[in-house]
Amino acid sequence: MSLLLAVFYFFYFAVIGVYIIFLPKVLAMSGYSASQIGIIFAAAPLVRFIVPFAFIKGLKINRTSFNAALFIMCLSALAFYFSLDSFYKLLLSNISLGIGLSLVLPYVELISLEYLGKERYGKIRLFGSVGFVLVALVLVKFLSSATVALSYLLVLTLSTAAVAFVIAKKADTLLDKSEDTQNDISFLSDWKLWAGFVLMQVSFGSFYNFFTIYVTDHEISMDTTIYLWSFGVLAEIFMLYFQGSLLRKNLLFIIQATTFLTAFRWLLVFLFPQNVAILFFSQAIHAFSFALFHSAAISYLFTLYTHKSLAQQFFSGIAYGFGAFFGALMAGYVYEFYPKYLFFSSFIIALIATYFLYLWNAQKNRLKS
Repeated sequence: MSLLLAVFYFFYFAVIGVYIIFLPKVLAMSGYSASQIGIIFAAAPLVRFIVPFAFIKGLKINRTSFNAALFIMCLSALAFYFSLDSFYKLLLSNISLGIGLSLVLPYVELISLEYLGKERYGKIRLFGSVGFVLVALVLVKFLSSATVALSYLLVLTLSTAAVAFVIAKKADTLLDKSEDTQNDISFLSDWKLWAGFVLMQVSFGSFYNFFTIYVTDHEISMDTTIYLWSFGVLAEIFMLYFQGSLLRKNLLFIIQATTFLTAFRWLLVFLFPQNVAILFFSQAIHAFSFALFHSAAISYLFTLYTHKSLAQQFFSGIAYGFGAFFGALMAGYVYEFYPKYLFFSSFIIALIATYFLYLWNAQKNRLKS
């Protein structure tokens, strides 16, 4: 199972690499405006936000819904081939891709945590980072047209779906056991925690959707830009491999600290957009702002709530879904009308996220005393 999970992460995040590094540039080259790109890339995370609420209304988290998500994901990757000439076709393709992604990763993440535990999780999850960086290094050499990027997207999506299908079959009853678990997730009482998670991902809207465009607009070459992406992922891989001992410590403090470091990271990108050395340093912080934050967050939710599968669905949907939706939308308009302040806006939002997580920590400490 460990090998299958490693292969899944490799292909899944290779897909994400094509999606966030190359597709925005492909759309920009095809004549779409920054606000249109922002709207298109906001569609998939918005769906990821909406889908988990269906499970409260009766939809079951099981192999049937998972296999349906795999089919939708593959179909949407194929649809991109026939959508590049139309804003609305692209929007629809992205929405369907969002439906597939909203179910696939959280399901496999829960399997990983159940089988591997939080301390071994990173050493398997790092293969996703390897897939991400390899596709970046390879595709930049062959990206002669939009068709090339879309071909990579399709082949990698089909590979992801095939491996995920096998994983789900081997872990047949793992998530079905949680179907009767009482939902103990309260957004009303826990709103400070979830607000922190959401705003953290909102701050990433500038990075995931416009970093390539932003730095190349500041006279950084495309090759150097790919090296920046790749260096960030290498830092992420390093953290994923060695983070096991850190995850034995106070998970909530780790979440707070990594969120604050993320704010500092965006400030550096805002202040020094043409300084390659500082940009590389800011990418090194990705080890904390993505790798350690993500592992600490899903591990914290795994221990905080009884309904573990729904907690992972909501983390994917609310944080990476709604947060990424609003972040992409906001970044598109900020970059179109106030391009200089793109990453300054991310800096402010990450600081606010840190503050909400501080308030949540204070609330938890009051309840203990």
